[in-house]
Amino acid sequence: MAEQSSAEEIDYSLNDVALRGWVTTIATERELPSGDVVVQFRIAITRSEGGVDTIDLESWSAKSRRTALSLKDGEWVEISGSIRRRFWKSANGLASRWQVVTNEIKRI
Repeated sequence: MAEQSSAEEIDYSLNDVALRGWVTTIATERELPSGDVVVQFRIAITRSEGGVDTIDLESWSAKSRRTALSLKDGEWVEISGSIRRRFWKSANGLASRWQVVTNEIKRI
Protein backbone atom coordinates (compact mmCIF):
# COMPACT_ATOMS: atom_id res chain seq x y z
CA MET A 1 0.00 0.00 0.00
CA ALA A 2 1.40 3.41 -0.98
CA GLU A 3 1.93 5.94 1.78
CA GLN A 4 -0.13 9.12 1.35
CA SER A 5 1.44 12.51 1.93
CA SER A 6 -0.26 14.81 4.39
CA ALA A 7 1.02 17.87 2.53
CA GLU A 8 -1.52 19.58 0.31
CA GLU A 9 -0.93 19.43 -3.41
CA ILE A 10 0.07 22.79 -4.91
CA ASP A 11 -2.18 24.17 -7.66
CA TYR A 12 -0.13 26.01 -10.29
CA SER A 13 -3.18 26.97 -12.39
CA LEU A 14 -3.27 30.39 -14.00
CA ASN A 15 -6.24 31.94 -15.77
CA ASP A 16 -5.10 35.40 -16.90
CA VAL A 17 -6.05 36.70 -20.33
CA ALA A 18 -4.67 39.79 -22.06
CA LEU A 19 -6.27 40.79 -25.37
CA ARG A 20 -5.95 43.74 -27.71
CA GLY A 21 -8.48 44.21 -30.50
CA TRP A 22 -11.30 46.32 -31.87
CA VAL A 23 -14.95 46.36 -30.86
CA THR A 24 -17.21 44.59 -33.36
CA THR A 25 -20.44 44.35 -31.38
CA ILE A 26 -21.80 47.22 -29.30
CA ALA A 27 -22.25 46.24 -25.65
CA THR A 28 -25.67 45.21 -24.41
CA GLU A 29 -26.79 45.05 -20.80
CA ARG A 30 -28.85 42.15 -19.50
CA GLU A 31 -30.45 41.58 -16.12
CA LEU A 32 -30.47 37.95 -15.07
CA PRO A 33 -33.29 36.27 -13.10
CA SER A 34 -30.98 36.47 -10.05
CA GLY A 35 -30.97 40.27 -10.34
CA ASP A 36 -27.31 40.35 -11.38
CA VAL A 37 -26.46 42.57 -14.35
CA VAL A 38 -24.01 41.58 -17.07
CA VAL A 39 -22.80 43.50 -20.11
CA GLN A 40 -21.82 41.50 -23.18
CA PHE A 41 -19.88 42.60 -26.24
CA ARG A 42 -17.40 41.27 -28.79
CA ILE A 43 -13.98 42.23 -30.08
CA ALA A 44 -11.94 41.02 -33.07
CA ILE A 45 -8.26 40.17 -33.00
CA THR A 46 -5.99 39.64 -36.00
CA ARG A 47 -4.10 36.33 -35.93
CA SER A 48 -0.33 36.47 -36.52
CA GLU A 49 -0.67 34.04 -39.46
CA GLY A 50 -3.57 36.03 -40.95
CA GLY A 51 -7.29 35.95 -40.42
CA VAL A 52 -9.36 37.29 -37.56
CA ASP A 53 -10.82 35.75 -34.40
CA THR A 54 -13.85 37.20 -32.64
CA ILE A 55 -13.97 36.96 -28.87
CA ASP A 56 -17.12 37.14 -26.72
CA LEU A 57 -16.68 39.21 -23.56
CA GLU A 58 -18.68 39.66 -20.37
CA SER A 59 -18.38 42.46 -17.84
CA TRP A 60 -19.80 41.95 -14.35
CA SER A 61 -18.27 44.68 -12.17
CA ALA A 62 -19.89 48.13 -12.18
CA LYS A 63 -16.73 49.78 -13.51
CA SER A 64 -16.17 47.36 -16.39
CA ARG A 65 -19.90 47.43 -17.28
CA ARG A 66 -19.84 51.25 -17.52
CA THR A 67 -16.71 51.20 -19.68
CA ALA A 68 -18.06 48.45 -21.94
CA LEU A 69 -21.34 50.33 -22.49
CA SER A 70 -19.43 53.45 -23.55
CA LEU A 71 -17.38 51.69 -26.27
CA LYS A 72 -18.02 52.44 -29.92
CA ASP A 73 -17.94 50.09 -32.90
CA GLY A 74 -14.39 49.89 -34.28
CA GLU A 75 -12.76 51.33 -31.15
CA TRP A 76 -9.47 49.70 -30.09
CA VAL A 77 -9.34 48.26 -26.58
CA GLU A 78 -7.05 46.30 -24.31
CA ILE A 79 -8.75 43.73 -22.10
CA SER A 80 -7.51 41.87 -19.05
CA GLY A 81 -9.58 39.11 -17.55
CA SER A 82 -10.07 35.36 -17.34
CA ILE A 83 -11.58 32.76 -19.62
CA ARG A 84 -14.74 30.87 -18.65
CA ARG A 85 -16.80 28.21 -20.33
CA ARG A 86 -20.57 28.71 -20.04
CA PHE A 87 -23.06 25.84 -20.38
CA TRP A 88 -26.80 25.99 -21.07
CA LYS A 89 -29.62 23.84 -22.41
CA SER A 90 -30.45 24.50 -26.04
CA ALA A 91 -33.04 22.98 -28.38
CA ASN A 92 -30.34 20.49 -29.47
CA GLY A 93 -29.20 19.55 -25.96
CA LEU A 94 -26.36 20.89 -23.85
CA ALA A 95 -24.47 23.79 -25.45
CA SER A 96 -21.37 25.70 -24.38
CA ARG A 97 -19.32 28.73 -25.31
CA TRP A 98 -15.95 30.13 -24.22
CA GLN A 99 -16.05 33.76 -23.05
CA VAL A 100 -13.62 36.17 -21.47
CA VAL A 101 -14.79 37.81 -18.25
CA THR A 102 -13.26 41.27 -18.14
CA ASN A 103 -11.41 42.61 -15.11
CA GLU A 104 -10.26 45.77 -16.84
CA ILE A 105 -11.03 47.50 -20.15
CA LYS A 106 -8.72 50.22 -21.50
CA ARG A 107 -9.09 52.27 -24.65
CA ILE A 108 -5.93 52.40 -26.78
